[in-house]
Amino acid sequence: MVVFIIMPYIMEGKKVHLDQVRKGQVIRITGIPNELTRVQALRLGIAEGTVITCREVVPAGPVVVARNKQEIAIGRNLARTITVEPF
Repeated sequence: MVVFIIMPYIMEGKKVHLDQVRKGQVIRITGIPNELTRVQALRLGIAEGTVITCREVVPAGPVVVARNKQEIAIGRNLARTITVEPF
């Protein structure tokens, strides 16, 4: 049995979570709610307002994003807490 998971595209002006983006989408981070997560993301050069590209969405795994030739794998549970919008 093959099960397909259909993920919605990010609609113009609509904020969604990072785990809902598709490969190749360019997005802007609009919110990182947890203070500790925000500090750790800053160390990697990611903050609210940062524009990133989704490189890969591994089913039931991490979301791989890229910024300035650096790729970062963000765990699925963490990606569910980060809000983004289309850029």
